[in-house]
Amino acid sequence: MMSELEKLKAGLEYCYDDVEIANIKENAMKQTDIYNRIPAEDTEAQQKQLKKMLGSIGDKVEIMRPFQCDNGKNITIGNNFTGNYNLVILDCNKVTIGDNVMIGPNTLITSVGHPISPKGRREHLGVTDPVTIGNDVWIGGNITILPGVTIGDNVVIGAGAVVTKDIPDNSLAVGVPARVIKEIENDLEE
Repeated sequence: MMSELEKLKAGLEYCYDDVEIANIKENAMKQTDIYNRIPAEDTEAQQKQLKKMLGSIGDKVEIMRPFQCDNGKNITIGNNFTGNYNLVILDCNKVTIGDNVMIGPNTLITSVGHPISPKGRREHLGVTDPVTIGNDVWIGGNITILPGVTIGDNVVIGAGAVVTKDIPDNSLAVGVPARVIKEIENDLEE
């Protein structure tokens, strides 16, 4: 019989208040509390704590405080990243962020959802799906990115959008739900 953590990792419905899963979340809260208390000018301590609590980070990674996550170790961030104030990443599953990404304030990236059925919700079930964000992406403020979404390279997501499905490379997407309204030239290619 699979443990709830094994179910979570396999992408199956799992009980989110299982002791093992709750301990992972509690550790993430402790680690983000430490990070959120580091003085603004102590960038060396910030980088050290980010490296300790996240899966991996590249060079020039800045996350403004407060920052929250569910696990931390499922988050991979590339080079030259800025995450603005009130960034929440619910990383029950993998969240992969590429190079040269900017995320506006009050953004939620979630790799976890819950059943539509009231029975499943009463049983405290969750289900996860990874989130991937490509390179050279600008995610505006007050954005929600849902489980299973892949955002391509050279994408801009307009403020207030709710991203419910994949966004292709070289696109501007806006709205609720987010939809592509314009192709963006990739002026990095020659």
